[in-house]
Amino acid sequence: MSTTTAADAGNANELALVLSGGGARAAYQAGCVRALARSFPDLAPRILTGVSAGAINAGLLASRHGTLEAKAAELAELWRTLEPSRVFRVGTLSLAGNVLRTGLKLVSGGAITAPRTHALVDTTPLREFLVERLGLEGDDSRTGGTGRIRGIARNVAEGHLRAVAITTSSYSTGQSITWVEGRDVESWERAHRRSELGALTVDHVMASASLPLFFPAVRIGPNWYGDGGIRLTAPLSPAVHLGARKILAISTRYARSRAEADRSVIEDYPPPAQIAGVLFNAIFLDLFDADALTLDRVNRMIDRVPVEARGSLRKVDLLVLRPSRDLGKLANEYEARLPGAFRFLTRGLGTRETKSNDFLSLVMFQSDYLSRLVEIGESDTEARRGDIERFLASSPAP
Repeated sequence: MSTTTAADAGNANELALVLSGGGARAAYQAGCVRALARSFPDLAPRILTGVSAGAINAGLLASRHGTLEAKAAELAELWRTLEPSRVFRVGTLSLAGNVLRTGLKLVSGGAITAPRTHALVDTTPLREFLVERLGLEGDDSRTGGTGRIRGIARNVAEGHLRAVAITTSSYSTGQSITWVEGRDVESWERAHRRSELGALTVDHVMASASLPLFFPAVRIGPNWYGDGGIRLTAPLSPAVHLGARKILAISTRYARSRAEADRSVIEDYPPPAQIAGVLFNAIFLDLFDADALTLDRVNRMIDRVPVEARGSLRKVDLLVLRPSRDLGKLANEYEARLPGAFRFLTRGLGTRETKSNDFLSLVMFQSDYLSRLVEIGESDTEARRGDIERFLASSPAP
C-alpha cells in the first residue's frame, strides 16, 4: 500500500506558486521557497506565476531542472550575493547625469533637446546579471538578453511544468499583459488585461521588474512595457486561468496590526519617499490582498451551489505566506551601507524622515539586507509548517 504525502497531494491537485512584487523584498520569497523545499522535498508546483521582482524568482525556478531544494538553494544564493552595482549603475556620474537630464527636461518645459533619460537609474547591470544567472538558449546570449530563457521549454515538454507566467504593464496601450509559456494552455482576455502565449525571455523578466519611473521601460515588439503590478487588478488570476486548484502565494507585505496601522511613521509633512512608498504598496501589494479576499468570497459562494449546477466554476484553495516583520522598518537599519551617491539621492527624497521605509525597502539591493530577508522568509515558513501541510494534503472540491 502506497502512502500519499502532502507534497504529492499538492502536486496532483495542480498547485500554483504565485510570487508577488516588492522590489528587493522579493528576497523574502527565496527564503520561503527554501524552507518549503526542506520541509516538503517532493513538492513540485507545475504552475508558476510572477509579477514585478517576483518574475525574477519565477523565471529562475521555471528554468532549472532537478529538485525544488536545488532550485531553492540557487535562488537564495542569487539574492544573497546581489549588490546595488549588479542591479543599476551606482557611479556618481551616471546617477547625477540621469537626475540632471530629468530636471532640465522639467524646468525647460521639454525644450532642451538633450538625449532623453528613460529613468532615474540605468539597469544595464541587471540585464547582464539575469542573462548570466537565468541563461539563454543556444547562442542567444549574443542578443543582449532578448533570447529565450534556457530550460523552460524542456521542463514543459517533460511535464515538470504545466505553465509559467510573467505579467507586465504596457505603457503603449495601457493593458496588463501576462506572457505565458506552457503546454495545452488557453489564452484569456478580460477588461484591460489579457494573455500572450509564447517563449519567455529576459526582456519579459526585465519589463515585469521595472519599477515605474525608477527603472526604465523595456521594448518588446513594437510596444514598451514596465512593472507588471501597475495594471494587474487581479494578481491571482493568471494562476486561476492556467488551471490551478490550489494556490500557494508569497506576499512581501507585512500585515500590520490595527495599532501599528494607526501609528504615524512620520513627524512632519510627508517626504517624497513616504508618498512613493504608499503609492508602490497600493500598486504592488494592496491589490494582491484584495484579490485574496475576492477569491475567498467566490469560494464561499461556490460552496452554496450544488456540484451538478456549478458548470465551469471551481473552487481554488489559497494559502498566503507573508512577512512577520515590517520589512520597511528593517530597511532603515541598513540604509547607511548603501553606495554613497545612491544614498545621497535617496536621502534627498526623504528616506531618513520616515520610520517605516517602504520605498527604500524596494530598492535596498544590499546583500546584508537581502540575506536577512532570506532568513526571515525561512523562519516564517517553518513557523507555518503545520498550516502548509494541511493545505497541501487537503483535497479540493470537485
